[in-house]
Amino acid sequence: MEAILNFDLSVFRFVENYIWNPVLDVIMTIITYLGEGGAVWIIMALILLFTKKYRKCGVAMAIGLIGSLVVVDWIIKPIVARPRPFNLEAWEGIFNYPDLVSEPSSWSFPSGHSSSSLAASVALLCTNKKFGIPAVILGVLIAFSRIYVHVHYPTDVIVGILVGAILGIIAGYIANRYYPSFENKLKTRKAAKNDK
Repeated sequence: MEAILNFDLSVFRFVENYIWNPVLDVIMTIITYLGEGGAVWIIMALILLFTKKYRKCGVAMAIGLIGSLVVVDWIIKPIVARPRPFNLEAWEGIFNYPDLVSEPSSWSFPSGHSSSSLAASVALLCTNKKFGIPAVILGVLIAFSRIYVHVHYPTDVIVGILVGAILGIIAGYIANRYYPSFENKLKTRKAAKNDK
């Protein structure tokens, strides 16, 4: 555990010394708020769900987001119960909190922003590369922003990214494998109703 904390602290120090600046303070704060409660991904999924052409993409994103909520927020976080970096007693007096965002009260490990962002964006990538590539870039930026604003340990974010990516791949597979047959059944039922 000490080695993990040393790694986390060294990453924080690198960010503080070489990346923190007034312009990025504003940009990263905006980016981190985009991922609050999965808001940007929920909005994107809803928009896609209401289009015929891209409904499968919306389904994949929804599956990924639900998976992230269950696995990360309902299962892993309560079991691990890792305190936030600004609440870690061992770092009292040595941890630099920039006060760019309000302090979250939930457990730290793994990062829910990172998991939901990667679950949604990778699911979208698996169903539509054109939309998926910029979505994954945004997802990674949201994940990094959690380190930048110092509300998550870097290891929280790394694990959040990995868990989210796995859930996104699973969600993409489910949507690609099962949604077309589901849609065909709906079309068949609708056609049968119209014939009556």
